[in-house]
Amino acid sequence: MENTIKLIEAAVEKYRDSILEAERYIWNNPETGFKEWKTDAYLKAKYKELGYTLHEAGNIPGFYVDIDTGREGPCVLVLGEMDSVICPEHPEADKETGAVHACGHNTHSAALYGIAAALKEEGMLDKMCGKIKLCAVPAEELLEIEYRANLKKQGIIKYFGGKGEFLHRGYFDDVDMAFMVHASGSFSIIKGSHVGCIAKTIIYKGKAAHAGGAPHLGRNALYAATCGLNAVNAIRETFLNMDYIRVHPIMTAGGNMVNAIPSEARLESYVRGKTFDAIKKVNRKVNQALVGAALSLGTNIEIIDYPGYSPTIQDHNLADVFAEAAAAIIPQYQCKVTYSIATGSTDMGDLSALMPVQHGNAAGCKGTGHGMDYYIVDPVAACVDSAKLQIMMLNILLGNNAERAKSIIAEYKPQFASKEEFLAYVDSLNDSGDRIEYLEDGTAKVRIDK
Repeated sequence: MENTIKLIEAAVEKYRDSILEAERYIWNNPETGFKEWKTDAYLKAKYKELGYTLHEAGNIPGFYVDIDTGREGPCVLVLGEMDSVICPEHPEADKETGAVHACGHNTHSAALYGIAAALKEEGMLDKMCGKIKLCAVPAEELLEIEYRANLKKQGIIKYFGGKGEFLHRGYFDDVDMAFMVHASGSFSIIKGSHVGCIAKTIIYKGKAAHAGGAPHLGRNALYAATCGLNAVNAIRETFLNMDYIRVHPIMTAGGNMVNAIPSEARLESYVRGKTFDAIKKVNRKVNQALVGAALSLGTNIEIIDYPGYSPTIQDHNLADVFAEAAAAIIPQYQCKVTYSIATGSTDMGDLSALMPVQHGNAAGCKGTGHGMDYYIVDPVAACVDSAKLQIMMLNILLGNNAERAKSIIAEYKPQFASKEEFLAYVDSLNDSGDRIEYLEDGTAKVRIDK
C-alpha cells in the first residue's frame, strides 16, 4: 500500500501546475449545460496531448476515454462535470451570460484531467485489472429548460441531463459502477440519497386587450400565473416531510408591454422528492393547483412535464471505499461520513438506478452554492488532492484481481432490470398539452395529467 500511495502522489504531483491551470481556465470561461464548447475544446486538446483516443459526443459537448489495463475485470466509470450555473450578481460572472462556476464543476473537470494524466505514468496500472472509463460530461445543472426543450425538439438530445443523455446514447453500456467527487467545503461522503425531480414548463394563455381602455375584454395570463403560484404555496403543508418535497417555481415571462393585458405568462419549476412515487403524487397536486388558477380566471394553461433526474441511491460499499481511500492518501483531511438525504438533485441518480454509484465531496470551496459569494479557495484540495483520492479508489476497487469491485457489484440490487426498462419508465413521465377545454355551454373539461 505504501508504494502505491507514493506512486500515485508522484504521478499526480507531476501534473500539479497543469491541473491548476485547467481549473483557472474553466473558471474563467463558464458555460451552462450543453453549451460548454470552450471547455470541451480545451479539455480535448489536453487529453490528446496525453495520447488518448477520444470518443466525442459530437453534436453536444462531452467525451470519454477508455483505459484498458490488459487484464480482465469490471469497468469503472469516473466522471467530471463541465457546466456552470447562472448567477449574474457574482463578481466574476460572465458579463454577457451571467454564467459562473458557483457550483465548483470547474474543479471536477480539472481533477478528471489530473486522473487522466497521472494514469499515463509508468506503473500506475500495474496492480489494477479491468477497465477505467473517464468521462467529461455536460449539463448536470438542470436549468434553461426551454433551451433544452428546443434541443430535444431538434433531435439533438433526448434527455435534459448529460449523464442520462450519455446513458441513452450507449456510452456507458460497458460500465459496472460509477463514481465522481464534487467540489464542497470538506472531504465527505453520504451514506444516503439525493432527491430526484420532474422539470416543468408552465404557460398561462390569456387574451390581450387595452389595459386602460378595455381590460374587461382581456384575460390576464399574468394574474392567472400569480394565482397559480399562490395555489401551489397553499398546498405546501400537505407535502409529507418523509418525502423531502421541494417545489420552487420561477417566472420567466409575464407580459410584453405595460398598457396591454398580458396574453401569456411563463413559469419554470421542479418538483423534487425522495422517490419516484412521491414525485409523481406531488406533481399531480401541483398541476391541479396550477390548472385551478387558470380556470378561475378563464385562461388556459399548458403544462409540459419533462423527466428531470432520478433519485440518487448512494452505494454504501462504495462510500466505504471513498473513506478508506481518503484515509490512506489524504490523511491531512478529516473525511466526514454522514447518513442523510440531500435535497439537491443530480443526474448521477440516473446511473444509480442501474449500477452502484457514489457521489462524494472534496474540500476547497467556500460560500453559498450557486450564490454570489461562492469561490474556490483551495484548488489544490479541490483538484490535485481530489485526483489522488479518486485514483486511490480505483486501486482499491480494481486491485487484488478486482475483488472489492466484484463484491460491490454482486451485492448491488438495481431498481430496474435493464437500461431499456429504466429509460422506458423515464419516458413515461413526459406529459404535455393544454389542460382546459372551454365548451360552448359555459362548462369546461379539465385534464390534470395523462
